[in-house]
Amino acid sequence: MSEPARFANPDMRAIVSHRDLLLITLDTLRFDAAQSCFERGELPVLAQHLPPAGWEPRHTPGSFTYAAHAAFFAGFLPTPARPGPHPRLFALDFEGSETTAAETWVFRDRADIVSGLRDAGYRTICIGGVGFFNKRNPLGSQFPDLFDEGHWNPGFGVTAVDSTQRQVALACERLRSDELRESRCFVFINVSALHQPNRHYLPGAERDGYDSHCAALRYVDGALAPLFAALRERGGAFAIVCSDHGTAYGEDGYHGHRLAHDTVMTVPYAHFLLNP
Repeated sequence: MSEPARFANPDMRAIVSHRDLLLITLDTLRFDAAQSCFERGELPVLAQHLPPAGWEPRHTPGSFTYAAHAAFFAGFLPTPARPGPHPRLFALDFEGSETTAAETWVFRDRADIVSGLRDAGYRTICIGGVGFFNKRNPLGSQFPDLFDEGHWNPGFGVTAVDSTQRQVALACERLRSDELRESRCFVFINVSALHQPNRHYLPGAERDGYDSHCAALRYVDGALAPLFAALRERGGAFAIVCSDHGTAYGEDGYHGHRLAHDTVMTVPYAHFLLNP
């Protein structure tokens, strides 16, 4: 593989309140799978926004969906996989923070960045995917309830073959609605397609594995194009696309996630501007 990409932080003070914001978590996506797909030319949509070296490897703050997103919504996105310190894009105001820089957008008197963005004038929209966003119980409602709008239905879940297309269709519908035409929007999408089961994306596969994981990413890449187009129509956006954690497919005897193997803890990350 080529030298890892590195993303310099923009001045978020020049972005927040001036552009729409997009956060996509590609749930369970491994860095090695994401980078291999990029290097093989299998991600034509996302590759338009990645540097020549592809994805940046980063360390996730959590080994499974709940832990990682709790950190993300507190301003702790995946950390560059190299010695720091590494200033953050967003931060909640607390004494002693060592990763808050002049370019960081700091939220005062808030416990999560979603509420902070609402204070900054954003309409906050959550389009859930995996079970921690399904609104079927108090735990599955915790994250969606942070947002002005929390959307989920079984067609967005892990067993729906066209889940990402459905999620993107709803996001586009909301972004193009008369209701939100004059509003800045923060759109969060938890993409479920990479999560097991993903064997339905690889014809003939009898079980989930690294190859079906890559096949799921190829599907997701194509499904994201309308979302990027909708945001450009609205004047552009600042986008963050990353994984919350990876997953193991038998490496060193490990399977799944919620464990501290490198296949789980090293995730792909990118941020970029979507210009009109």
